[in-house]
Amino acid sequence: MLVRDYARANKAALVHIAKCIVVIVLAATMLEAFVFNFNFFSSAGYNTINLSSKLDLQETGTALEPEYRLTEVDHVIEFSNLNTEVRNLRLDFDFEQPAQALQVKIQFTDEAHHTYFDSTEYTVGVPTTIVSTFVGQSEYINLNTTGLVDNLRIEIVGDDVQYPILLSGVYVNAHHPFDFNTTRYLVTLGILALICVFRPKSSIYRCFIVERPRRSKVIIVATVVIEVYLMATFLLLGSNLVGVATPTYNYGSWDGVSIVNTFEVGGDNAQQYAELAKSMAKGQLYLEEEPPQWLQDMADPYDKGARDEAQKVTGEPYLFDVAYHDGHYYVYFGVVPVLLFYLPFFLVTGANFPTAIGVLAACIAFVLGCSALLDRFARYHFKRVSLGLYLLLQIPLVFCCGVLYLLKFPTFYSLPIMLGLAFSVWGLYFWMRGRTSASPCPWYLAGSLCMVLVAGCRPQLLAFSLLAFPLFWRLFITKRHLFTPRGAREFACLIAPYLVVAAGLMWYNWARFGSPTNFGANYNLTVNDMTKRGFSFGRLAPAFFAYFLQPPSASGVFPFIQPAPFDTTYMGQTIKEVTFGGILACLPILWILPFSKRILRMRIAQRSTRTIAGVILVLLSAGVLVALLDAQMAGILQRYYADFSFMFLAAAVLLAFIVNENLDQESVTRNLLMKVLIVLVALSVLYSLLVCFVPETGWFSDIYPWAYQEIIETAQFWT
Repeated sequence: MLVRDYARANKAALVHIAKCIVVIVLAATMLEAFVFNFNFFSSAGYNTINLSSKLDLQETGTALEPEYRLTEVDHVIEFSNLNTEVRNLRLDFDFEQPAQALQVKIQFTDEAHHTYFDSTEYTVGVPTTIVSTFVGQSEYINLNTTGLVDNLRIEIVGDDVQYPILLSGVYVNAHHPFDFNTTRYLVTLGILALICVFRPKSSIYRCFIVERPRRSKVIIVATVVIEVYLMATFLLLGSNLVGVATPTYNYGSWDGVSIVNTFEVGGDNAQQYAELAKSMAKGQLYLEEEPPQWLQDMADPYDKGARDEAQKVTGEPYLFDVAYHDGHYYVYFGVVPVLLFYLPFFLVTGANFPTAIGVLAACIAFVLGCSALLDRFARYHFKRVSLGLYLLLQIPLVFCCGVLYLLKFPTFYSLPIMLGLAFSVWGLYFWMRGRTSASPCPWYLAGSLCMVLVAGCRPQLLAFSLLAFPLFWRLFITKRHLFTPRGAREFACLIAPYLVVAAGLMWYNWARFGSPTNFGANYNLTVNDMTKRGFSFGRLAPAFFAYFLQPPSASGVFPFIQPAPFDTTYMGQTIKEVTFGGILACLPILWILPFSKRILRMRIAQRSTRTIAGVILVLLSAGVLVALLDAQMAGILQRYYADFSFMFLAAAVLLAFIVNENLDQESVTRNLLMKVLIVLVALSVLYSLLVCFVPETGWFSDIYPWAYQEIIETAQFWT
């Protein structure tokens, strides 16, 4: 009855939604069938020529189904006197052979080139292409020739090739098969659905969160579920870093008995947390592995060059990127992930906890907490936030803050950062709940506990605790609530978790290194001597440029984003890994920040309290501080963007809320700003997603290049 009554009351809306769904499905189907498969239609009239009989290679197989062997000695195929048009080339590799991605160099002579041509100072020759023996679509290579082709040369190049390679045949002007790619179809459906939902005239912008709390909460929850599903899918894509095996996932590491089992990934260096859990189970705080005697005898064990020379002489390896102190190895990363995941898992199962699952769990907690926190601000500090504006800003807040890169590499490096972010957003949410609750003490206790546990994950993220000043200054200081019995109790609830957890962490540090404030990072056996790194003003300018201002580097090949170049005038050692541009240049949603002063004036003139203005100022100041501290303490690394990006994005979201609050809903200015905001969000999310698919050492593209090629073929449908 309830469903029937609801349908009758909302018949027009439901009919409109049904029509939109039909249009989206039809549009996606048409795009997949006719646009993304245009190679099928363009090659339908080709006159296919089988060149297999002209192959001068060793033959295997049968007379009816011959196969040809490409070997380390004989891996060049050449055809002469073809005298025909060549529109495309098909290299038909045997699908049953071991999968690999082959670099294929193609050269030809035609009416514009009477000799084979290659790249010169002023021209670019035929680029080397990748053909996967596992991906059929990659076997079809479109060629741009001029007139009749006379000679054709095909060579397998590259050093990392597993010979022999079995080739079933070579064809020119082959008919490209029709390929209805389900993944691409679903992605297209999703993009079209987003365009429909967030178009400027969508009714979602007329559904206000305060006025329709139930409907908005249902849609927000549904959005979060979809986001979590997409993030989990992306993390599980990089199966080489997951460490979980089932009969259908990571089958090669499945034990053949369990429904699911864990296994070690990432090498010895990646097991630090697991090894610490084993040590803690035995009542000790250092790792069980004994450092080699030569390391213990060194005058300066933190000099990497000296360590490497000693290792060459003795042949005894040492553990890299662990803290070394007083003859023992220690883990300098925050201890909270061990206590939360690894130690309980080891005590129950006797196995190592899979780090990637911890990263995923922390990511889910972050998305939930981030959405709840944003909802809290939208409902209780602003009156005119629509569901459309909320979702439009929630998406970049979640996807553009560096979390996706942590999911790309779900290692023990990413786990403390991800968990620190999760604790931070939940801590802020609990604080916000306490500010409006009749019984705030439990909320304050929970919030402060979350906030201080950050110190045991990623100490840099303690900068979020500075938000306590704008959130509680007016209540406890200006109104002198602190000096009342109730206020004193509430303040004690805010402070107590900090004191207790800080005491525990200080004891932990003292027990290991003899200092309550030393977390051990300066004892790290890494690429530079952390005990002598110190503070240098010369590092600040390059770091600020790389973290904030570096423009993205792009190419015309998927995933289009490339590692950004890095040059510096700092005449010392700079710790630098691959990065992809500064957040202010690459995330257009942050282009609202230069207008912060003018927007904050609007808020201050509108409200007698300055809580939101204070929050924004602290977020921006803390973000710059954390980024520069990261550069001073450790260097310039892509995963460190997650330490501060959320702060800037959160500030941008609050600024957008303020602007929205001060504009008439039907004004031309607001409509224009919404259109601009949609474009800025779309570009920011697109950049963040593309970075996820840039091939990098150790990721899916490096370990399974033959499977990564399928992603490329899905995106570059025109090749």
